[in-house]
Amino acid sequence: MEATEAASVFSALGQGSRLDLLRTLLDAGPDGLPAGVLAERLGIVPSTLSFHLRGLEQVGLIRSTRQGRSLIYAAQIDRLRHVVTFLTETCCGGRPELCGSLTPAPAAAPLRDGPMVAAFNVLFLCTRNSARSVMAEAILNKLGGGRFRAYSAGSDPAARPMAEVLRKLESLGHDVSAVRSKSYREFQGPDAPRMDFVITLCDELQGQHCPDFGGQAITASWPLPGPGRYEAGSPDRQLMVNELYASLHRRLGILTNLKVDALDRLSLRHRVDDLGESPLTVARER
Repeated sequence: MEATEAASVFSALGQGSRLDLLRTLLDAGPDGLPAGVLAERLGIVPSTLSFHLRGLEQVGLIRSTRQGRSLIYAAQIDRLRHVVTFLTETCCGGRPELCGSLTPAPAAAPLRDGPMVAAFNVLFLCTRNSARSVMAEAILNKLGGGRFRAYSAGSDPAARPMAEVLRKLESLGHDVSAVRSKSYREFQGPDAPRMDFVITLCDELQGQHCPDFGGQAITASWPLPGPGRYEAGSPDRQLMVNELYASLHRRLGILTNLKVDALDRLSLRHRVDDLGESPLTVARER
């Protein structure tokens, strides 16, 4: 990013209502919000809101997509990352790693009174175990704070995880040294860890029903589109990977904050299943 381009971004943000608008869209995640909802939440009349939306869209900080008669606006996370990179790339004489993280550290899991409770095991399933389920495994292992242990598998696993997925995870600080594509049958043997949750991330597993992991596992479906539909290395595939990461991170952030121990089995299943109902907005969907 050039200095003149960065300056145009900062100029577009140089007004309180626009900052509030961008923060609201960041909170909404990749699904975004309709203009009418934004106007109501921020208390801005439609004509003024349109002016601010246009200003942010012109510098690439937000994007609009049409759904029926509504325009849905969503923040562009990669654009913000470019701005942050521009600000920090010369930090500490070109060694930004010496400056410490500029993002807030995740809150530690609250301490519990009484005896320690075993972590909950979560298995994410999709067909190839190369993108969606691999992402979910890495994200939950980072967000879980010791309360959750994540695994992933597929019904027809690929030779290896998708390169774009591994690069995305590494760039955001996830350890991918042990990540690999594998069959769900590895988790059905007598020595396999007992699963508390089994979450499928595609519409179906090669026409099969979800594998049986015993009656104790709570099952849920979070159907998400796979980036494998796009050509390797293409902008469309990278866009899909970025949006999948944001969508899964939001869902799993909610999951890790559920009071799992305090909910009965039926309520817990409904809560987890409900997390799969928010659609993923992909602007370049064919």
